[in-house]
Amino acid sequence: MSTGSTVTTASTVDLTAARYRRHLSTGRAALGEMFGGDVEVCARGAWVRTSTGRELLNCGGYGVFITGARHPRVVAAVREQLDRNPVATRLLLEPQAALAAEALTSVTPPGLSRVHFACGGAEAVEAAIKLARANGKRHLVSMVDGYHGKTLGALSATARPVFTEPFRPLLPDTTHVPFGDVAALAGVLERHPGSACVLVEPVQGEAGVIVPPAGYLPAVAALCAEHGAFLVLDEIQTGLGRLGHWWGGDRDGVVPDVLVAGKALGGGVVPVSAMVATEAAFAPFDRDPFIHTSTFSGAPLGMAAARGALAAIAEEDLVGRAGRIGARLLVELTRLCADVLGDAVAEVRGVGLLIGIECAVEGLAGELLLELMEAGVVANHSLNSDRVLRLTPPAVLDERERQYLLDAFERAARAVSS
Repeated sequence: MSTGSTVTTASTVDLTAARYRRHLSTGRAALGEMFGGDVEVCARGAWVRTSTGRELLNCGGYGVFITGARHPRVVAAVREQLDRNPVATRLLLEPQAALAAEALTSVTPPGLSRVHFACGGAEAVEAAIKLARANGKRHLVSMVDGYHGKTLGALSATARPVFTEPFRPLLPDTTHVPFGDVAALAGVLERHPGSACVLVEPVQGEAGVIVPPAGYLPAVAALCAEHGAFLVLDEIQTGLGRLGHWWGGDRDGVVPDVLVAGKALGGGVVPVSAMVATEAAFAPFDRDPFIHTSTFSGAPLGMAAARGALAAIAEEDLVGRAGRIGARLLVELTRLCADVLGDAVAEVRGVGLLIGIECAVEGLAGELLLELMEAGVVANHSLNSDRVLRLTPPAVLDERERQYLLDAFERAARAVSS
């Protein structure tokens, strides 16, 4: 990985940890030290370099890096915009926001034509919840173990007590039903005709890469249509090619009232998220342009990053690559887990480049995460499932890097099984 010169000193790690403790979070500092105490200083493509000179294959990042880090197409777009107009006045019209909205709606499902940009995924979810309320849909329905963010509205839909209990009361009129259970959802919607908003992920990422039963998403859409409910697809982690389709809903031909996107939308360079809605759903926001605003919504620098990311995904067929690479990895990782870990792994599952390895032994996922880091690979745990190791490699992964991942995983698996 060529990332230019890196200035390092022997005290970089200690100084960074001390600053985290003093100014950010003692818990976050301790977590960093648990993973070896190293400090990341630069990244490019599928690789991260640390202050000690280590190079790590980045199969983590919680789904952000579908284009890899510092993709040339994205960086060039951002640099050009940085030299022109990085942050707009918000009073005058600004072309980058319009161009980014046009580019995004050209790849979303048909009928989703109106966009509200934000910075983080939770902000996009908040916008979707507010839009639902503006349309009279005030009863929020989400899925058990779903994850939609940690701001108060989004947190109300994030159904895990460890995150929600310290902040109650959250939004009233909220119901959580089991993911994949059509009958349970039907029961709730029957009790709230014409007034519900259903928020669902096509595949639950933070729950441990839970893939729903075949036909589940179309059944959810049909129930929403039958009972006059507002359907929001949370594609923050599953969208933009991660599942080998532009959007998770595309796998089943489902078009929601609202789709929320994020993570990969900024090309791993600038934080960008979006709420994309049908014209009918967006009507309340159309009537009053000040009803839901944000200072940095549609900031030109982020819009340039989004356009660059969308172009890179299309031009390099990263959607198709994610599907092909992910299918191979799923087979190969399943074989490795069976050969090396046996019954200690309950299941290897995934779609595209969203892969989860569920451990049958308590604590094994954490041990694997640590050993993978030691072997040169960054992976993630799953926030709503401590038994699942999650891999979200970039779609720019080449054959050598794919084999590097498999070799590292085998070393890690043998280390925890010895």
